[in-house]
Amino acid sequence: MKTRKLGTQGLTVSAEGLGCMGMSEFYGLRNEAESIVTIHCALDLGVNFLDTADMYGPFTNEELVGKAIKGRRNQVVLATKFGLVRTGDPAYRGISGRPEYVRSACDASLKRLGVDHIDLYYQHRVDVQVPIEETVGAMSDLVAAGKIRFIGLSEAGSTTVRRAHAVHPVSVLQSEYSLWTRDPEDEVLPTLRELGIGLVAYSPLGRGFLTGQLKSPDDFAADDYRRSSPRFQGENFAKNLELVKQVKAIAMRKGITAGQLALAWVLAQGDDIVPIPGTKRRKYLEENIAAGAVVISDVEMAEIAEALPRGAAAGERYPAAMMAFLNR
Repeated sequence: MKTRKLGTQGLTVSAEGLGCMGMSEFYGLRNEAESIVTIHCALDLGVNFLDTADMYGPFTNEELVGKAIKGRRNQVVLATKFGLVRTGDPAYRGISGRPEYVRSACDASLKRLGVDHIDLYYQHRVDVQVPIEETVGAMSDLVAAGKIRFIGLSEAGSTTVRRAHAVHPVSVLQSEYSLWTRDPEDEVLPTLRELGIGLVAYSPLGRGFLTGQLKSPDDFAADDYRRSSPRFQGENFAKNLELVKQVKAIAMRKGITAGQLALAWVLAQGDDIVPIPGTKRRKYLEENIAAGAVVISDVEMAEIAEALPRGAAAGERYPAAMMAFLNR
């Protein structure tokens, strides 16, 4: 597994990470034992970058990751997040960037993970009620205290990134980025490159859609997040399915899977980008890792661009209420 540098503060991670969210919530049935074995397999294969958050589960995903890395902490670059507030209402999503909340959330995450420091700590979503300078100031204090090593933001807008970076160097911005979600290319990615900040791409497989394996939204479990996602509903699903079929055809001619082609495309967008495909099964983990060896020619890049042009995906990537939390 090759490595990539994120930011200019010294953070180096495997070229692909592992998104652990789906092991605890949002994508149907959970199997903790298989999830832990999958994390161990990832570490054995050279994937050292694990991504979780306090709100996944909620709270239980950090505990799961903590169990998995016990005794192997020195092999792991551990990333978690704060700022999306969950309650007893499964549909509720609040946001907090208050300094006192930052400090308490960090202490709670350290306890759940069973570690004495977090390598990369993200603000999950920007709290527009709290100046970003105050939130990042509190994160900077955590760096000084040795509780976190590097600072990240998630789904923040270009102006917010600049303001945050002026308070304390930001190493990473995490955003959804894939063949069918290319929003960061407009303003955010140029800003990151100007400031020397890395991009961590979540959902690089389009929440599974870009694997070419999905047939119908009716196949999803009742509690699967994708049932409420506009891109996975009605006519949008059908339109997007036709786009992915064309990508799948290119992959088949190349002798790889559609998912591997989609991951290889993200990896080819720059050495300052690290995708974190999520999976809870070893089979798909190994398939994703193999995408790191795929080389896409200029001709194939042009074919992909024609098959799934920028902006072609039908439907928003989140329900309306959650779209309001993006690019703030």
